[in-house]
Amino acid sequence: MTETIRQIIEVIRTNSSFLLTTHEGPDGDAIGSSLALASFLRKIGKDVTVHYQDNVPDLYAFLPGADSVLSHIPDKHFDVACVLDIGERKRAGKEFCDFTRISTVINLDHHLSCDNFGDYNLIDSTAAATGILVYRIAAAFGYRFDYETALCIYVAIITDTGSFRYSNANREAFSVAGEMIDCGINAWDVAEQLYENQPQRRLELLAKCLPTLEVFKDGQAASVTVTSDMYASCGADAELTDGFVNYPRSIRGVEVAIFFRQLDEKKFKVGFRSKGKVNVATFSAALGGGGHHNAAGCTVDGDLADVKAIVYRIVEESL
Repeated sequence: MTETIRQIIEVIRTNSSFLLTTHEGPDGDAIGSSLALASFLRKIGKDVTVHYQDNVPDLYAFLPGADSVLSHIPDKHFDVACVLDIGERKRAGKEFCDFTRISTVINLDHHLSCDNFGDYNLIDSTAAATGILVYRIAAAFGYRFDYETALCIYVAIITDTGSFRYSNANREAFSVAGEMIDCGINAWDVAEQLYENQPQRRLELLAKCLPTLEVFKDGQAASVTVTSDMYASCGADAELTDGFVNYPRSIRGVEVAIFFRQLDEKKFKVGFRSKGKVNVATFSAALGGGGHHNAAGCTVDGDLADVKAIVYRIVEESL
C-alpha cells in the first residue's frame, strides 16, 4: 500500500459525504471508475452523490448506479470530492470548478499529464485505467468486492484497454479483470452490452462518416469527419461516434488517426489516436488540449478546411 492510498483510506474512514465527478463526454473508464467508487463508498455506509456535466451515454446505462447520476450538484456541503480520470481540473466542468462547498479534494487519474490539483493526488500512468486505481483503494481498504462494484471496474478496464488490445493492457489489468470475473461477471454479457447493442442510427452515421476518409503523409496518418449535417440527417448525436476514430487507425501503415467532430459552425473537437510509435499527446498539447501517449484530444476553432490545415500541418511536421 502506497502512502497516498493510505492517506486516501484515512480520508474515506473519517468522512461521511462524498461528491464524485469526471470529465465531459464521459467514456467507459470515466463512468466505470466513478460508479465503482460510488458503489464501494455506499456499501461501507457513505452518503454519495455522483455528478456528470453530460448525460450517461445509453451504451453504459446498464451499469449499476448509472440511473442515479445527477446533472447538477446539490446545494449542500460535501466532506470530500473525488475527481476521476479528468487530466486537468477544468475538464470537470464550470459547475464543479465554481462549487466551493467541499472540504477535501481527491484526484484519481492515470494520465501522465494530470495536474496535481487535489489535496490528495493518486496519479499513476502505469494503471491501465482509472478503474484500476479505484480497485487498489478498495482492496487496500479490505473491501470484499461484490457484483455491482466488480462490473463497473471490469467495464472501466475493458473499455480503456480496447478489450485488452492496447499497449496499456498490462499484467495488472488482466489480473484485476480476472478477479472481477470471479465476482460473477459474465464476459460475454458485458461484451454484448458494449459491442453488440448499437442503435441503427449509429451505423447510418458511420456510413456517412467513412466516405470522408483522408490518408496523408505517405500513408502514415488518416482522418475521418462527422459534421452537424450528418448528425441531423441521421437523428444522431455525438455519443454515437464513440470508436469512429478506430477505423482510420485500423488501416495498414497508419500510425496516427484523427477524428474531426463538429461542435459548432466554426468549432471542431479533434481526437487523436496512435498505434504506439507516436505520442499524440504532443499534437493535442500544441493545440491547447491534453491526453496521453496513445489517445488525446483538443478543440480547434475555424471552418473544417482551416481546422484540417492546422492539424495536418502539426502532424506532418512531427511525422
